[in-house]
Amino acid sequence: MADVPEPPASHPLAHGDPVVIEVHAAGVTFADVLVSRGLYQLKPEPPFVPGMEVAGIVRAAPANGELRPGDRVAAFTQLGGFAEVAVAPAHLAFRLPQALDYTQGAGLVLNYHTAAFALITRGRLSAGDHVLVHGAAGGIGTAALQVARGLEARTIAVVSSDEKARVARQAGAHDVVLFDDEWRARVRELTGGGVDVVIDPVGRDRFTDSLRALRAGGRVVVVGFTGGSIPQVKVNRLLLHNTEVIGAAWPEWVIQRPDTARTIGDIVTRLIGDGAIRPLVGARLPLDAGPDALRLIEQRRARGKVVLEIR
Repeated sequence: MADVPEPPASHPLAHGDPVVIEVHAAGVTFADVLVSRGLYQLKPEPPFVPGMEVAGIVRAAPANGELRPGDRVAAFTQLGGFAEVAVAPAHLAFRLPQALDYTQGAGLVLNYHTAAFALITRGRLSAGDHVLVHGAAGGIGTAALQVARGLEARTIAVVSSDEKARVARQAGAHDVVLFDDEWRARVRELTGGGVDVVIDPVGRDRFTDSLRALRAGGRVVVVGFTGGSIPQVKVNRLLLHNTEVIGAAWPEWVIQRPDTARTIGDIVTRLIGDGAIRPLVGARLPLDAGPDALRLIEQRRARGKVVLEIR
């Protein structure tokens, strides 16, 4: 681990003074992998400290805000999370309920707020809907399963191995389907004709079959491309059954609309209180193993949330 100066008490995304956090755990995401490779829309000048989400204790906070020094929080930092001290915009720092520990909190904001935003704001989920989740053993996938189930939807996980199926069931999937040439037929059989919402963080060759797995009026919500290639859609497929392809990028949405961050955060907090949300923590590594954590995700070997334990 390199010794670097503590971050300045400012943040480019802050609307006013930010929150300074003594980090106990930092989440590791696929976006961190892309940033470290120079392949993300955010391209900081090296050297820089990666890390988009943390959990810890507030050291300093705006006097007119909701947080106070000593509060337990989970926060979105955009950069700088793989450190002992990090800075986050005040509107993207949320009290961490006592039901969750710091390692769970490190997997809370980016994954679960994205899942709630993708399902509710963008996917227009209703109770009783059938929700299909790709990449269902990863951080976004397990979050989407728990949020959808907490909102009284019927969840179907699509995974590539028996080991990942076990993780998806642990996350609360009602049904699990192995990814092969017959997965779409099994989904249509389980649902009596197709799903209402697909959450797709994978892309690649699953995307077109996801469109075919929709019932009339269904939506594919795109949240990422961990599969590597970015798929293209033939829009005539959308006309045939009045289906939709919708993008869901939570960070960009709440950065531009700060007031919406709290609304999404309140939904996540309620689902934690209901017992629906319990982040599944997979690999726990020390701070100086940050490169190993990134490789776990890049090589698609992660099961649940990969976390760096700082304190």
